[in-house]
Amino acid sequence: MYSPGDIVVGEVIGTAVLILFGTGVCAAVSLRHSKAQSAGWVAVAFGWGLGVLAGAYTAAPLSGGHLNPAVTVGSAVAGGTEWSVVPLYIVAQLAGAVIGAVLAWALYYAQFAANDGRSGGAPQPTLGIFATAPEIRKPAANLVSEVIATVGLVLPLLFFGQNEGIGLGQVPGARTGIYGSGITVLLVALLVVGIGLSLGGPTGYAINPARDLGPRIVHALLPIPNKGSSDWSYAWIPVAGPLIGAVLAGLVHVCVF
Repeated sequence: MYSPGDIVVGEVIGTAVLILFGTGVCAAVSLRHSKAQSAGWVAVAFGWGLGVLAGAYTAAPLSGGHLNPAVTVGSAVAGGTEWSVVPLYIVAQLAGAVIGAVLAWALYYAQFAANDGRSGGAPQPTLGIFATAPEIRKPAANLVSEVIATVGLVLPLLFFGQNEGIGLGQVPGARTGIYGSGITVLLVALLVVGIGLSLGGPTGYAINPARDLGPRIVHALLPIPNKGSSDWSYAWIPVAGPLIGAVLAGLVHVCVF
């Protein structure tokens, strides 16, 4: 349905927009000298949800707007995406995530630079701006949390396509991929907000391997004052958990249909 070039361009740009919004809101509520400092978890959940909205609408005409290896794998298991293009989607998504994280760092460069402690106040850890971490470090429980939260994303998304014709506003001939309609993108964005508010407490709801791994790499490489550890011992969980959840969601969809 989509050419390899369109997939790369769409997923790189769309995922970069998603991560710019998401990492940006985390920086906004975390860093000193930000007007949104301490805005809280609700702001974070809506920031990520609106990032999905902006990124998916941007990418949908080109690539279908997956923006997430878990979505791509779940769609492939359910038969909606050819397995031959899955690696291309994932590489493009990871590249876009890296670009988005670098853009967020550039946007908040002055605030990151002020994290050296010389401008007043103790330096703050910055990994939470870029990547997820558990509130209670129990690998098995953390993995289960990511699996369940990702099922909560991918399974409804796969079923959204079955609800065409009930007012979702599909435009005939539109290339909207897995979403089925333009308005469904809005529903998915609200779904992500709901996941953040309801399921995000234990681990920060990565639900997207590229969303966590790409910015974590950026955190490890960028010259951020007092950035602390990039916590690579935990990094496998927000990659493995969403992929497992995506496969389970795809299998449920196959069993039902």
